[in-house]
Amino acid sequence: MVDLTRKSYYSVDIPSDTLRAFIGGRGLAAKLLWDLNQPGVNPLSPENHLIFAVGPLTGYPVPSSGKMLIASKSPLTGGYGDGNIGTRAAVEMRKTGYDAIVVKGASDKPTVLFITCKSVEFHDAEDLWGKGTRETEKKLKERFGSDVSVLSIGPAGENKVLYATVISEHGRSGGRPGMGAVMGSKKLKAVVFKGCEMPEPSNKRELLKAATEAYNFLKSAPAYEFWVRQGTMGTIVWSQKNSALPTYNFREAVFDDYEGISGDIMEKMKVASGACPMCNMPCRNYVEYSINGTKDVAEPDYENVAMLGSNIGIGNLAEVSHLNNVIDDYGMDTISTGNVLGYVMELSEKKLIKDYTLEWGDFRKALEAVKMIALREGFGNLMADGVMRLSRYVGGEAQDFAMHVKGLEISAYDCHAAPGMALAYGTSSIGAHHKDAWFISLEINMGRDLYNEEKPRRLVLMQNIRGGLFESFVSCRLPWVELGLDIQNYVRFIRAATGVDFTWDELMTVAQRIYSLVRAFWVREFKAEGKSWGRYMDIPPARWFKEPLTKGPLSGAKVDFNGYNFMLDKYYELRGWNSEGIPKKETLEKLGLDYVASTLYG
Repeated sequence: MVDLTRKSYYSVDIPSDTLRAFIGGRGLAAKLLWDLNQPGVNPLSPENHLIFAVGPLTGYPVPSSGKMLIASKSPLTGGYGDGNIGTRAAVEMRKTGYDAIVVKGASDKPTVLFITCKSVEFHDAEDLWGKGTRETEKKLKERFGSDVSVLSIGPAGENKVLYATVISEHGRSGGRPGMGAVMGSKKLKAVVFKGCEMPEPSNKRELLKAATEAYNFLKSAPAYEFWVRQGTMGTIVWSQKNSALPTYNFREAVFDDYEGISGDIMEKMKVASGACPMCNMPCRNYVEYSINGTKDVAEPDYENVAMLGSNIGIGNLAEVSHLNNVIDDYGMDTISTGNVLGYVMELSEKKLIKDYTLEWGDFRKALEAVKMIALREGFGNLMADGVMRLSRYVGGEAQDFAMHVKGLEISAYDCHAAPGMALAYGTSSIGAHHKDAWFISLEINMGRDLYNEEKPRRLVLMQNIRGGLFESFVSCRLPWVELGLDIQNYVRFIRAATGVDFTWDELMTVAQRIYSLVRAFWVREFKAEGKSWGRYMDIPPARWFKEPLTKGPLSGAKVDFNGYNFMLDKYYELRGWNSEGIPKKETLEKLGLDYVASTLYG
């Protein structure tokens, strides 16, 4: 526990039964936030806790285990917020011996935490305040040594942009729901890690055996070569072909100029590849581009390219890459930024705002808008609060095409013709994000126009695996998702790492426990703040129900409202929640969350 107000810290042992019940990562973070945060706390107040967490697989030689999680009460949504990040900092944190670092209070001046296996030091960061994340990381490595790892915020976090993120290694970003703003509110400019030794796994021989088999499988997978060439950028063409590419603020799902931002174009610009720690299926693509004769290198991936490309009408990968770089340096979420820009472009097109204009495809003006957002200048001050609040400011019909769920801007999959994916967005733990369930790939094979019980059943399973287990292990889901690594490998990994003889059914119960705890956190916070909670919180934007697609092979498609609600009812039944999406008392008690039940039900 680190107290920034008092400049003090202390360590406590986490009970083994807590780790068995919540594993680590998201599960542990949710448990800590429930226990430590006072209900209704202001997310940007010193009393809100910020948590950096690793999991029992983090840093071990297991496929793609170089991840950590950052969590807090979200200033963007008012509910539970987190994000994972693939970075060497995850490994270094694990090597300090801490499963979680909980930060409370607020410093009276900009501060850097330097955390090792021996101590936590508080360093002045006034010289870094106002600096971008690139320069910040460079200077901190000069100060503490090239072998340290850094998590930092940029001006957006300092200015409490509500979708400010935490950045590492220039292009690694985590914490979409405003974890960077929480750091900024505490005047915490950066956390620097320098570890000592990895903790020994319970059964090292078995862990290495299982991991070696998994690594070998991945390299021999049929999709490996294409994945290494394009990574997530191959999804641009896939989404275009499947009418899922967000275009003009999710008004359409195909983009005329998609080839200009595709994985094929990326390959022509590519100068290097990279991977997160412990990963042998590298998906980091580094491209060189030139804007006004100035060269730079960026790390585009599907989400940021779609949201800063097709969603705002830009079909030039160099321009998209530059926007991505600038946004990362300011320390903002590229997905939410692209969503906000697209929303303002549509507001301008429809003449619903008078004091600012932004046209589709205007790269220069978009670049200016990014700066305005990060520094909260002019109309950028409104944009910095996200689509939900901006739509309330404008009012009227503008709220129908504000593309968010629970306040978190939707990531890069249009759902006019994907009701199951719309349900995934509607029920995601943090708001509209694909991390918990990339359901659209499965839905295309199941039948996109179907509204049945099977979709919510498969969705719950997918969320339990992705959002419950992978986010708590903390490990990347892509070996399983993209190259077909059998999910049962992770049962072997977790048993060997922890010495706990988990069964698959027990892990599924853990995942259910985490989902119900996170949902209960949302409900508790809303009730404490005097806000209503109901199933409307799990309903995606009106646009997908009211406005059919007009272009592409699925022209005319839209989500059926009654069909969606049928699936939402089935989803609630499977979760053991009531018709308003609140975990039932008996569900909480069955999951060992009696203390949660007593809070919600007395």
